[in-house]
Amino acid sequence: MRLSELKTGEKGVIVKVLGHGGFRKRIVEMGFIKGKTVEVLLNAPLKDPIKYRLLGYEVSLRRQEAYMIEVISEEEALKQASEHPDFSELSEEVVAQEEQMKQVALGKRRVINVALVGNPNCGKTSLFNIVSGSHEHVGNYSGVTVDAKEGYFDFEGYRFRIVDLPGTYSLSTYTPEEVYVRRHIIDETPDVIVNVVDSSNLERNLYLTTQLIDMNVRMAVALNMYDELEASGNTLDYRQLSRLFGVPMIPTVSKRGKGLNHLFHVVINLYEGADFLDKDGNMNREVARELQDWHLKHVDEKGHEEHLEEYSDEQKIKDRVYRHIHINHGADIEVAIEAVKKVISANEDIRHKYSTRFLAIKLLEFDGEVEQMVNFLSNKEEILQVRDKMAKKIAAAIGEDSESAITDAKYAFISGALAETYTDNKIEKKQVTRLLDAIVTNRYIGFPLFFLFMFLMFQLTFVLGEYPMEAIEWGVEELGEWLRHTMADGTLKDLLVDGIIGGVGGVIVFLPNILILYFCISFMEDTGYMARAAFIMDKVMHKMGLHGKSFIPLVMGFGCNVPAIMACRTIENRKNRLVTILINPLMSCSARLPIYLVMVGAFFPNNAAFVLFSIYLTGIFLAVVLARIFSKTLVKGDDTPFVMELPPYRMPTLKAICRHTWDKGAQYLKKMGGIIMIASVVIWFLGYYPDHDAYETEAEQQENSYIGQIGKAVEPLIEPLGFDWKLGIGILSGVGAKELVVSTLGVLYTNDADADMVSLGERIPITPLVAFCYMLFVLIYFPCIASLVAIRQEAGGWKWAIFAGVYTTVLAWLVTFAVYQLGSLLL
Repeated sequence: MRLSELKTGEKGVIVKVLGHGGFRKRIVEMGFIKGKTVEVLLNAPLKDPIKYRLLGYEVSLRRQEAYMIEVISEEEALKQASEHPDFSELSEEVVAQEEQMKQVALGKRRVINVALVGNPNCGKTSLFNIVSGSHEHVGNYSGVTVDAKEGYFDFEGYRFRIVDLPGTYSLSTYTPEEVYVRRHIIDETPDVIVNVVDSSNLERNLYLTTQLIDMNVRMAVALNMYDELEASGNTLDYRQLSRLFGVPMIPTVSKRGKGLNHLFHVVINLYEGADFLDKDGNMNREVARELQDWHLKHVDEKGHEEHLEEYSDEQKIKDRVYRHIHINHGADIEVAIEAVKKVISANEDIRHKYSTRFLAIKLLEFDGEVEQMVNFLSNKEEILQVRDKMAKKIAAAIGEDSESAITDAKYAFISGALAETYTDNKIEKKQVTRLLDAIVTNRYIGFPLFFLFMFLMFQLTFVLGEYPMEAIEWGVEELGEWLRHTMADGTLKDLLVDGIIGGVGGVIVFLPNILILYFCISFMEDTGYMARAAFIMDKVMHKMGLHGKSFIPLVMGFGCNVPAIMACRTIENRKNRLVTILINPLMSCSARLPIYLVMVGAFFPNNAAFVLFSIYLTGIFLAVVLARIFSKTLVKGDDTPFVMELPPYRMPTLKAICRHTWDKGAQYLKKMGGIIMIASVVIWFLGYYPDHDAYETEAEQQENSYIGQIGKAVEPLIEPLGFDWKLGIGILSGVGAKELVVSTLGVLYTNDADADMVSLGERIPITPLVAFCYMLFVLIYFPCIASLVAIRQEAGGWKWAIFAGVYTTVLAWLVTFAVYQLGSLLL
């Protein structure tokens, strides 16, 4: 509950003050301290401001300022007492007393909201996985986290709600990630930000740190992958670097959990104590006593190293490193910042939400989003006039535009700090990366290696997957036979054997193949090879009218089109992003793989890997052609330069790859028990009724069933492609999810006379040419519903989703028609 929500005459106890550091400091100095009771005395006639009684005196706050103070009311305290055993001793008669309310409020305060912010490839998601126990994918390339993920964990008496924000290099508005991260920090006001930094690339990573300092947020820095810095022979005085930045910096190795206890212990100290220190380092005595009590109860002194930031000891408070600093941008820029800040500060109604210094800097960088916000202020003309005047002065004094000057100044500050704290022993630590890059990005062998890796991936998928696939297939057949012989004849038996087992069992046998495919893709992502593949493919992508960054979402499409389409957010240019989204469904996702394996195993057993590879290459070829067409005709816009990080090669842990692979397998199994089972039952029902027992043969019955009538209606459209009505029903079912094609065919062809003796592929009475054409059609046609929703969300409207559905279906018909008719003439 927020303080602004209390009504006149009601009391509440303060839980925490939200907002940026300057606002929190001002409010705390007014007496709004955690655990203190506040009473609403009066609402002004226009409901703003509001008068409160606090610590024996009266104070007024604007409603929007009061909204930034979290409290617990008497009613909430009573509810907490009844729900939580920690407060069960509080009865209804005493819960409203101030001391008991304070205990409930302090208990509620034990939840700390933490946001993880950092560059791509800094190990941020690894840290999130370790502390929260989550299974987010960790990829060694830009843009793995395309949305914020939330997790929880308990530590030293506190409950942490931790949010993994998308990786971003800065807090500008150049990419959707940058906008998202900045809005989350401003709107959600996390209690503490953990800025995760790659210790082997400090200069670039600390640029984001300087921007977070501009925002005046409560922050700790995780110097992640610190083992790589130590292994390089270089040294860093991280304590001195912490003092220079005014932010505690803790060495961590997130993949092994090293340093994380230290990090979150410091987070607790910042959360509980940082706002209650005066300029001389003295802490509010009541707050200090609470911290000491917490430390005695929850912290094992023998089990941890000396903490960098410790507020439970008066002597250690004197040695603290945390303080709010202003990054010194140089005299000319600082004068400009102060001038713009002064006119912005005239608007009291925004100071609770924004650091005015941060807004001033962003205006001097001509940040579009901040300019839009300023347009709603009463003195917007004055603000923009002062900004323009100061920007011209910077350009005249420094010789470059104000945005570039501010960026250069930040890097100069970082370079100066590192000159005092970082020692480079000049040891070549990237020999392996250089050697491997010389091979995999070579102009002559880079492309053959890439296609070799792709071919080996499909070969492994088919060859290694065959053995467990046969075992699962045997198990499904045995289960069906057992039910067939133990259950009495009737509708229920037919439903279980032909509907559920015939449908779901026909899809679940391909789980090993899908796991192998995801394992290979995860390995290439985690090692850093995928970023190199994007690098060597940039020229090809450019000829397609795309960007090198488009390559990674396209390759991700081999796993699943939905996250691949969402990963297009990392492409800054709207034209390139939209074209990549539109052609992504042509990348053959793992849901189509069972269809290919059915056809390839039955009709091309001697050339399985080659035929499978050719199907995938066909999708890639069509994507290339259509990208070129779309970029020239459908979507207009200028190209952007290729800027992409090539991270050092890292050997991923087997645990991480297997966990990610199994997560995908679990999603696949979840589909088995959900949409695929329901769809299998629906398909069985439509094929079983009406009048199931009125026909002499199974074939005659199916042809006159509901599904037979639907199939016959669409058969004229697909007959020129060589498909019969049963294959047509399979195609229709694939609109919901491509896995349904196999389960549908499994149900439709279960009733054949030889169904118990041969595999599904052998039960489908078609020629190899028709089988190949069927695979082509499934490759190209209508994206699944989930992909369409993702296209609508990422492209910004249903028109693009509808366009994707229409063009892929028309293209599928035309390509399949051409191949079938030409093949019929030649074969």
